[in-house]
Amino acid sequence: MPGPKDLDPTKSPVAFFGYELRRYRQEAGLTQDNLARRAGFALTTVSMAETGSRPPTEEFARRCDQALGVGGALIRIKEMIDNVSAQLPAWFRPWAEIEQAAESLRTWEPLLVPGLLQTAEYARVLFANEPGATAEKVEKDVAARLDRQRILKRDDPPMLWAVLDEGVLTRPVAGDAVMAAQLDRLLEAAALPHVTIQVVPFDSGATVGLLGAFAIAQVRGLTNTVYMESAGQGQVTDRPVDVADITVKYEAIRSEALPQRASLELIRETRDRWTAS
Repeated sequence: MPGPKDLDPTKSPVAFFGYELRRYRQEAGLTQDNLARRAGFALTTVSMAETGSRPPTEEFARRCDQALGVGGALIRIKEMIDNVSAQLPAWFRPWAEIEQAAESLRTWEPLLVPGLLQTAEYARVLFANEPGATAEKVEKDVAARLDRQRILKRDDPPMLWAVLDEGVLTRPVAGDAVMAAQLDRLLEAAALPHVTIQVVPFDSGATVGLLGAFAIAQVRGLTNTVYMESAGQGQVTDRPVDVADITVKYEAIRSEALPQRASLELIRETRDRWTAS
């Protein structure tokens, strides 16, 4: 039987919780089943928490802390997780946690560069144009967005398939220099072995995805989860009917996209136009 999966505590606050939970459990000489019984949770809940596949609830952290007698250590880590999440909008936090644990992400964006691939300057312009934005809030939002992007630089990054509408490349969200740098960022990301970027060209016409952005996350041991965005807010669901519907739409959109090589050539050409402006 294979041994337990190695954990990287630097991967995310949720992974750090799982790493410490396993360490404390093993030091106490308990199996996962022993801990599950003492804490009053299902064995799968303990297992997913230890692998970072599921963020811990406040009740789970409290009961495990008591069962292991670690004097509030797990509760403090849970508070750290909550403090990090507090930088994000409440409606986005469930997705951010799923994103951190995902093994693969499939995204569709008809209007903007996906958050995981945005430069700080591009993101700053977007946040600065939000109603009621302050300089302090904008910088906090930019920092939170860049922190999300760390998943693409870790030792075991998720596979990312990003499909964009061509309008994302040409829409003047920011100044020419910012747009050129943003397209350079897309080219740099696409050079990574775990990132694929494809573009749906203008001549595809009215594709099925023009009504809104969405993403599909695959997490080991869990059903797929989707995130659907509308009017600047999003909905997260793992309802099978919704996941199936979004998956079909994603594949339909991707069938209209250029192959990656042609997509990257289009990005380069558009980048050069921004540079020449």
